[in-house]
Amino acid sequence: MQDYDEVTAFLGHWGHFQQSVFFLLCASVLPNGFGSFSLIFLTDIPRHHCLIPDINLTEDWHQAIIPMEMVNGKLELSRCRRYRLDLVKNLSTQGYIPGQDVNLTNLEQEGCVDGWSYSKDIYKSTIVSEFDLVCSEEWKQPFTSTVYFMGVLVGSFLSGQLSDRFGRKPVLFLTMALQTLFTFVQIFSSSWTVFCILLFISGLGQISNYVSAFVLGTEIFTGNVRVLFSSMGVCLAFAFGFMMLPLFAYFLRDWTSLLLGISLPGLLYLPLWWLIPESPRWLLSQGRVEEAENIVKYAAKKNKVEAPQVIFDDYNSPVSCLLRTANIRNTSIILCLVFTLSTGYFGLSLNTSRLHADPFISCFISAAVEVPAYITSWLALQYLPRRLAVVSILLLGGVSLYFIQLVPHGLSYLSITLEMVGKFGITTGTALMFVYTAELFPTVLRNTATGMCTTVSRVGSLYLAYFKYLPYITLGTLAVVSAFTTMFLPESFGRPLPQTIEQMHKRQR
Repeated sequence: MQDYDEVTAFLGHWGHFQQSVFFLLCASVLPNGFGSFSLIFLTDIPRHHCLIPDINLTEDWHQAIIPMEMVNGKLELSRCRRYRLDLVKNLSTQGYIPGQDVNLTNLEQEGCVDGWSYSKDIYKSTIVSEFDLVCSEEWKQPFTSTVYFMGVLVGSFLSGQLSDRFGRKPVLFLTMALQTLFTFVQIFSSSWTVFCILLFISGLGQISNYVSAFVLGTEIFTGNVRVLFSSMGVCLAFAFGFMMLPLFAYFLRDWTSLLLGISLPGLLYLPLWWLIPESPRWLLSQGRVEEAENIVKYAAKKNKVEAPQVIFDDYNSPVSCLLRTANIRNTSIILCLVFTLSTGYFGLSLNTSRLHADPFISCFISAAVEVPAYITSWLALQYLPRRLAVVSILLLGGVSLYFIQLVPHGLSYLSITLEMVGKFGITTGTALMFVYTAELFPTVLRNTATGMCTTVSRVGSLYLAYFKYLPYITLGTLAVVSAFTTMFLPESFGRPLPQTIEQMHKRQR
């Protein structure tokens, strides 16, 4: 059995072919960054109270008709109640003054029977104000995020298997099309139910696109370029997309405009079909040797090097499943446990409100923390064994989240700093685990394994919308448990990607 890296060494690591594919794959990931967390702004809840119809009331009664209530230790206008309009109108007509002639605590109240009035200080509209997801319908707001993560979960599971069956490239472009088309169609949602159905379908393509691009690049590149792509390349592209999201949201403060803004860039990626090749490793695993050779020869032509007449002459690879043998089954289960740390990543990313009073600045800070995290992951992949790197960085993230519990209430900046250190550690660990997973599994199972681990990581994300302020000690525990679980994985540092299941077994033995 030939080693792919050795056979294709004549191409070099960083020729014109590798450079163009590197940047095109990274560009394909940008929409994932601002699409993954767009719900931060789409489902934000503007300040609101009961709508008061245009009726003849004195100024005093206009100001007093909404009762005050205690919320988190502060007096605020009620969001869901008002004093009965017919009573208020009658008292106003008779010239009574609220609080002086009338004891408001004894005045009968009613719900927002005429709808709600929403503040436009930050947003012109969100889906909350569009579909009135407040008061008795408030449960729909967090459930919207759950629907999205359900779509991501199903998409991650299906796309991994489809990619190993039909190829990396078709699944990459199929999921890109799903993400772009159905994000755009959501603009025309006539109800919250329709919006959720379209959101689910859009979620099918969201992270699946990222995983397919990640695996495709991992299999095309060799040596240090592969490490650079799988850590800094796709990860920084995702982070830059995330950092662009608050910019989109700042200038497009209407929910339909924001959806339009984040969907249209997807159209720019259609021509990439003719520029991004299929994975030669995957083609070889399917016995399609001639197609693999044609891609490698094209790469040689682009790099201006001479290719041998016969490149691959001994490639056969059996297809198995992730749970058929004990080695693969054990590795799969351990990786699923480790990938629960992604729950912490999404929990900390969605909980941006406390970082700054301005939601756009909060979102940018949360995204910007990922840049040094991905640079750190690249350095760790270059110089450190995988287990040591993952365990160290996850313990840093987990312990930082534990310490938040000990910070006095008045030192908010210290707790925010610890939260960002925690996110830095968990983000770095997540990036390392994507690479680690790709290095452990053979080509015939690589996308299925990565998709399966991504699926498991999304299970916890289904509940994050309901537990947006999930105790940091819980998120920290997930990181620490993931760190210790990693110790049971085989080491892959400095070793070539396994092509076959036999090579995976030999490495683990």
